[in-house]
This record gives sequence, structure tokens and C-alpha cells, in this order.
Amino acid sequence: MSGQARWLPLLTLIILPAVQSCRADAVGVPPSPSVVPPASSPIASQSAATAYWIPSPGTTWQWQLTELPVDLTVEADAIDLDLFDTNPETITALHAAGKKVICYISAGSWEDWRPDAATFPRDVIGKDYEGWPGERWLDIRQIDLLASIMSARLSLCREKGFDAVEPDNIDGYTNDTGFAITYEEQLRYNRWLAGEAHALGLSIGLKNDPEQAAELVADFDWSLTEDCFDQGWCDSLAPFLEAGKAVLAAEYTDTGVDFEEACAELEPAGFSLILKDRALSAWQETCR
Repeated sequence: MSGQARWLPLLTLIILPAVQSCRADAVGVPPSPSVVPPASSPIASQSAATAYWIPSPGTTWQWQLTELPVDLTVEADAIDLDLFDTNPETITALHAAGKKVICYISAGSWEDWRPDAATFPRDVIGKDYEGWPGERWLDIRQIDLLASIMSARLSLCREKGFDAVEPDNIDGYTNDTGFAITYEEQLRYNRWLAGEAHALGLSIGLKNDPEQAAELVADFDWSLTEDCFDQGWCDSLAPFLEAGKAVLAAEYTDTGVDFEEACAELEPAGFSLILKDRALSAWQETCR
């Protein structure tokens, strides 16, 4: 099936609802009131009550986790940076340039190089994360053992001045983690994370986890995808687009993806698309 034929049903379902729902009473906004911005303001959604920023559809973004220092000159509304590797001064400088800053954390894996690695109980550390040396899956069923660690990470995001959080590896139930994590247990953990982020005044994105997008769209403020075009599952993010919520999408150079085709199909549907190298250095390519 051609790319165009594959996407016709999604475009029909998404484009009009996505445009119509980009308003202050957008469907799926968290219980705490939040205002989706007008079309003339593509980056800021913030209410006096909650005071947390939510990226709106059309937000341009950058993602840099390696090859520091951070490129402060990048042309993007928002930039996604690592919690531990980013200092408050960098965030202040980005804010001064009119940018919002997203806090990357791994919420579903243990990384042996992190400064809080020794605080994880041995019982929650599972199998190796294939392809990423030094990283292992976490038993997210044991929220009681992980709560203080993850809450501390989220609090540090807030203290450093980040505006939002991107929790990685929150689809462990689909992977060989060493634990028998169920679909429902993953939902429970992901909703717990969303509640903790909101309590701290941070918006939160659903990272990948396409199978649960429809059930979690009311809990998460936006979403972030990797390789959805190359792997053929972008249509799973329709619930976010239909709710007027941003979908930040990254495709990677190492897959050989036709980025021009991806732009032609995803951007009209409402995705904010960039092309990155797998190391997530400062380099990127945008559709425009």
C-alpha cells in the first residue's frame, strides 16, 4: 500500500477535529484547568490556576541529549534536554530567548551512570535494556519502591526551571523486562507519573506507548513519538490530535526513512516532525 493510501483514513479523521479542538475547552485537558493558546501563539498554554505550560499543535521543537553544550541558537519553540546534564543557567538562557524547556528522564529504566543510581532497590532492577549498555529495565509495578526516586527527579525538573517532562521507557509491559508487567499495571504507573508531574506544575508527554494512547490521552498533556512513520504506527496517536494536543514526532537517520515523504504526510495531520541522529546530538532537520 502506498504511503498516501495508508494515511488517507488518518488524515480524514484527524485534520478537521484537530483544528476544531484547538480551543480553550479542548477535549482531554487534565482536570486542573489549562488553556490551549490561540493559533497565533504556537508555544504557550498556561493558566493562572495551574501555571504549567502545555505545547500546542504546531509547536516547533528540538531534542538534544548529547554533544553538549546545548545549542542555544536553535530555531525552535521548545527544546527537550536531559535532567541531570542540564544546569539552571542553560534553562534561564533558553527562557530569555523565548523558548520552553522539556525535562528528559527515564521513568522505566535504571541507568548506572546517573547520580541517583545507588538509590534504586535491587529488587526493582531487571534485565538489560538491549542496545543500551549500562541500562536495565525497572519493575514499575512496585510504585511504593520507586515513588520517592521518581518524585525526586520530577522535583529536580521543577527546581531547575523546566516547563514540562518527557518520561522515557514507560512501555515496559511490551518489552522483555524480566518482570511480568501487565497492561493495567503500566496504565497505573503512567497515570501516577502524570499526577505527580501535574502536582509540581509540570506538563507531561506520553512517550511512545501507542497501544495505550487512547486510554491515557486524558491524563497526558501532549505526546512524543519515535520512528512512528518508519514503523507504521502514527495513526495510534489520533486520540491526541483529535483532542487538540501536540504530538512531537522524531524520525531517525539510521532507519533510512524518507523524511520528505514523512513531512508530506505527518505535518498536515498535525504532527510536529523533526529528523534526528540516534545519539540525539544538536543536529536536526525540519520539514520547513
